[in-house]
Formats: sequence, structure tokens, C-alpha cells
Amino acid sequence: MTDTTTIDLLCQRMIEDMTARKLGPASQKSRLRAYKRFAAWLQRSPDTATADDIRLFQLHLADTGVGTVTRNATMTGLRFLFRVTLRRHDLAFEIYHIKEPQKVPLILNQDEAKRLLAMADTLRNRLLLSLGYGAGLRAGEIVRLKVKHIDSAQMIIHVEQSKGRKDRLVMLSPDTLALLRQWWKVRPRFYDGGVPVQERLLFPGRKPGQPLTTRQLNRLFHEAADAAGIRKAVNLHSLRHSFATHLYDRRVDIRTIQSLLGHSKLETTARYARVATGLIASVESPLDQLSERKRAKRRDKDAPPAK
Repeated sequence: MTDTTTIDLLCQRMIEDMTARKLGPASQKSRLRAYKRFAAWLQRSPDTATADDIRLFQLHLADTGVGTVTRNATMTGLRFLFRVTLRRHDLAFEIYHIKEPQKVPLILNQDEAKRLLAMADTLRNRLLLSLGYGAGLRAGEIVRLKVKHIDSAQMIIHVEQSKGRKDRLVMLSPDTLALLRQWWKVRPRFYDGGVPVQERLLFPGRKPGQPLTTRQLNRLFHEAADAAGIRKAVNLHSLRHSFATHLYDRRVDIRTIQSLLGHSKLETTARYARVATGLIASVESPLDQLSERKRAKRRDKDAPPAK
């Protein structure tokens, strides 16, 4: 059996293991990318790898300038391969992750968000961006929305099987609902035949049964940002960051924000406290308190003596 055949069979086993564990499409794609990257570097089947091979591969990633996020995703894929598919726990033990730098999320202020939405060039595009900023949805969550996910009676959106395969509920703003109703009247219906109304995609793509792609969504975000004169290095996910930060500025309870975002850990949500400019600006500096004490003493000194 050739190495190429072995690699293909091993890849298929890995897919079966991921499917059995109900890993989502994005998770499977990431792990397969890691597998193929390692196999291409190793130039033989990964089931023949040694501890030294893994060490050298990790050094190779570091030496070639691969970013921390990509390196960690690659290591996650290889750990699955060796721990689950190959049952080589000794090799899985050799894999390590790099601590990612904790960057402050880049957000839009409210004026920038308003300008961005105003510059969306179509009803559909304005609705798409409004769902990002108004409900804190991720790109994939926006494009996968179906009619059944919109509950106008309770004014909520059902986010189904999102990151980590979790469902959650988020608010549906009256403005967004108005846009949804306008959009539904003009939405393309090329591929609706035979599809129950509740199962129809709100944003159908170019292929039957497929939604608009996240790449298209990201592209229209950047077009609107450019038209609005926003020069920050923001992306579509910045709308989600802005949603959370502006809620925190309004003193919405952090656990409520955690639930709306679908975060498993409170510490993930807590990072928005670092960019809540409204709250930060409202906190009085100790220096100002010193100055206030000086002014108070001066007022007491200059005050006429009590009769």
C-alpha cells in the first residue's frame, strides 16, 4: 500500500471519528486542514510519525512565521488525530499550544455604527449589518437564519446550533423586525419550491439550499465601512464586539451579555469591560479627587468666619 493510499484512508478514518463525535463543519474543516498540512510537511503517512517529528514540525511552524491562532488550530487538529484516530496518547502529549496575546477588541463607536448602516447600499445589506450590530450575531449565524428562527411575537431570534453546538436566544429589535418584513416582500424566491415556509433561508445564496456566504457578507461590510469613511481596521466581527461593548456601557448586567453572546466562560465576556469607553470616561480619576480636595480646602480657608 502506497503512502498516498494510507494518507487517504487515515484521513477518512479521521472524518468518521469527527462525525461520530458530532463535530461541526467548521471544526472538521480546521482539523482536516491541520492533518493535510502535517502530512505534506512529513512527506509520508502521519501514522508513522515520531515524537521527534512532532517537535520538528512545531519548530517549523514557528520558524516560518505561522501566526499563533493558526498554530494552535493546527495543534488542535493533530491532537485529535493522535489522541482519537490513532490512539497514540504518547504523541498527543508532545503537542503544545501557544498562549495567545490578549488583544483589546476593536469596536465602532455609536456614530460610526450609525454611519456604517446608513451606507449599506441595499435593503438586504442594511438588514445583514443590522443583525450583526443589533443582535450580536456572528457572520455564520446571520447567513444561516431561517424564517423559523424569527419570533416576532416575543421579539426574539433563535440562534440554532451555533459555535460549540449551542442554541441561544437574542433580542429582535423593532427596527430590525421592520427591515425583515420589508426584505421578505422582495426577497428572491428562485429556490423556494418545495421548501416549507418555516425552513426557508432569509438570505439565499446562488445555489439551491445554500445561504449567502460569509465571504460575501464580509465583503459588503468592508464596502459599507469604506463608504462611511471608517479607517479603523475593523471587520464584520467588530459589529458583535460593538454590540457587547455598548450594552456594557449602558450598564447591562455582564451575565446577560454573556448569555446574549453565547459565551461559555464569563472571562471571555469580561474583556469588553476593557473597551467600555462610556463607563471608563465616567470614572473619576484619583488626580481629580486630589484637585477637588485642594479646592475644598481653599474654599474653607477663604470662607468668612462663622459669627
